[in-house]
Amino acid sequence: MDILQIVHIIQGRRIAYIIIAAFLIDCIIGDPQNPLHPMRMIGNGIGFGIKTYRKMSITSPVTQFILGMLTSLVMISLTYSIVFYLRLGLYRINLWLGFSVEAIMCYFIIAPRALRDESMLVYHRLNDSDIEGARKFLSYIVGRDTAELGIPEIVKAAVETVAENLGDGVIAPLVFILLGGAPLGFAYKAVNTLDSMIGYRNEEFEYFGKFAARLDDVVNFLPARLSALLMILGSAFVGGDVRNAIRIYVRDRRNHKSPNSAQTEAVCAGALGLCLGGPNYYKGVLVHKPTIGDDINEPVPSHIIAANRLMYAATISAVVLMSAGAFLLSYI
Repeated sequence: MDILQIVHIIQGRRIAYIIIAAFLIDCIIGDPQNPLHPMRMIGNGIGFGIKTYRKMSITSPVTQFILGMLTSLVMISLTYSIVFYLRLGLYRINLWLGFSVEAIMCYFIIAPRALRDESMLVYHRLNDSDIEGARKFLSYIVGRDTAELGIPEIVKAAVETVAENLGDGVIAPLVFILLGGAPLGFAYKAVNTLDSMIGYRNEEFEYFGKFAARLDDVVNFLPARLSALLMILGSAFVGGDVRNAIRIYVRDRRNHKSPNSAQTEAVCAGALGLCLGGPNYYKGVLVHKPTIGDDINEPVPSHIIAANRLMYAATISAVVLMSAGAFLLSYI
């Protein structure tokens, strides 16, 4: 075995251990909320780009698109470069120091516990018959108007959020960590954050955010479908209706304006026997959306717990399969 083969094996093992370590840290600590959180720092950088764009008062759609594309590419490249050279410097100082910091960095970009904790705040308020409190906490994690929602609608919204965010909040970051460690994982999160901040079809961001929105669709295309498959697999371990999950996935996986969002929502709707999607109000405007799933069960608060079980089953499946894959590939 020559030196290149040894380096290849060590690299594969490093990625496997980082994936496992990042997941375990998230399970133990959760997502810390502070101004120095890497995602907030990326958001601040994008916010600076938005302020600059607004000051320029550009009216040409073509110029808006070009400026938005440049803003996106600069943010993604800057994020990747900072993490890449920081990681490189730490590994040169000490192998264990580099590994420890990279594992912590990767922990910051996966969020299964945050998904669970935020949705369970809604569950606990519903369980205490505090519907106003449930609406308040739901408003923190969804874009729709929540002030008039009843219990079934609150439950459906929380379940949809857990299911949809499995892809871009957990599985997709793990995929990019597997492919390129913390630098590529952070580059993905920069794309995702750009989409969440400027990828809107409104008067201000229609052209400025178009590149970011389309890029987010592209980078999430395969991870979203992998997420759906992992959720189907996970439903077999937590008592979900696997056959119905597959049936609804095949039928309704395209029932969303995004090419990716309905993938996991369809599996979750089928596994839990719920009808998700449909019309909702956003800033007072009624938006009609296709439904996903069938009205087999009435939405009740315990469905939020069931959705989180599905999300964690899919996450654990991903961690096991990806870390095992990294180990095996290191010997090829």
